[in-house]
Amino acid sequence: MRRVTLFVNGTSRSGKVVAVYGTLADLLSVASSKLGIHASALYNGKGGLIDDIALIRDDDVLYVSEGDSFIDPQVDGRIADVTSGANTDWLTLNIGGRCFTTTRTTLVSKEPDSMLAHMFQDRELWGNKQDPRGAYLIDRSPEYFEPILNYLRHGQLIVNEGINLLGVLEEARFFGIEQLVEQLEVAIKNSQPPEDHSPISRKEFVRFLLATPTKSELRCQGLNFSGADLSRLDLRYINFKMANLSRCNLTHANLCCANLERADLSGANLEGANLQGVKMLCSNAEGASLRGCNFEDPSGLKANLEGANLKNVDMEGSQMTGINLRVATLKNAKLKNCNLRGATLAGTDLENCDLSGCDLQEANLRGSNVKGAIFEEMLTPLHMSQSVR
Repeated sequence: MRRVTLFVNGTSRSGKVVAVYGTLADLLSVASSKLGIHASALYNGKGGLIDDIALIRDDDVLYVSEGDSFIDPQVDGRIADVTSGANTDWLTLNIGGRCFTTTRTTLVSKEPDSMLAHMFQDRELWGNKQDPRGAYLIDRSPEYFEPILNYLRHGQLIVNEGINLLGVLEEARFFGIEQLVEQLEVAIKNSQPPEDHSPISRKEFVRFLLATPTKSELRCQGLNFSGADLSRLDLRYINFKMANLSRCNLTHANLCCANLERADLSGANLEGANLQGVKMLCSNAEGASLRGCNFEDPSGLKANLEGANLKNVDMEGSQMTGINLRVATLKNAKLKNCNLRGATLAGTDLENCDLSGCDLQEANLRGSNVKGAIFEEMLTPLHMSQSVR
């Protein structure tokens, strides 16, 4: 039985003595298992390629390659030490074609739970690949890796001008350097311009309206128009759902079939506005002025203000035939001389509401709270059946 000593190509340490049997492929398989590499070629001490197992003699020293050319371990002791995985502190990383020289301590000690630390604490476990010069190959961006390496060296995040912090953040996440991830997230947040929450002006909105085709549905959902002057504008069919329209000037604006669901209209001025078929479900119009508004659509489309907060609103003289005010809050509201024919006021809070001079013919007030409400000078008598549950 023949036996040989196997070394990784270019090294003269950590050799393995194995028995020679079978074919050359069998010996390469044993070499792969013993040395922890993917063995594909064997060289003798003079660099000769062995292509037949019969050429191997007892006690030969052979060098196992993963496909790279023969490297004489006597020529460059530094390469031999690095490639063999000897316990040297200095090592070289080939990151995307660019080499970085550092120490094993740098990669391991600062972030002991990171991927880099695990890679170089136990080389055999990870099976790190190396180039012909012995540098460890890592397929990542060198541009984004450099700030990470410097952080591991001195603990400070320093990124040169022109380097995208998002790229460095992704590299830090990839290598599992958690403390650096936190610092980068804060740095990115601080580098971004503050969000602009300023209200949209009339000029900006008019420019927006002019650039939109008349048949297009304009979505202004959630936008901030607080205090804006939108008076006398054509705002038909626009989606203002959850928009901030507080203290807006909407006098004589055309809001026909607009969607104002859950919008904030507190303190807004809508005097003389056209609100035919408007949707104001659960909107907040507390303290708003809706004097002389028209909610009545000749085509039969009814305005829906169900569940709306209309405390202290002034709706005097408004046309509200068939309007839906079910379970709305109209406490202390002024509804003098309003046309409320066929209106749905079931469950509505009308406490201290001024309904003098109103037309409530066929209106449904069942279950409504009329405590303190004023019903003087009614155009039509109010029947008990309209208010009984």
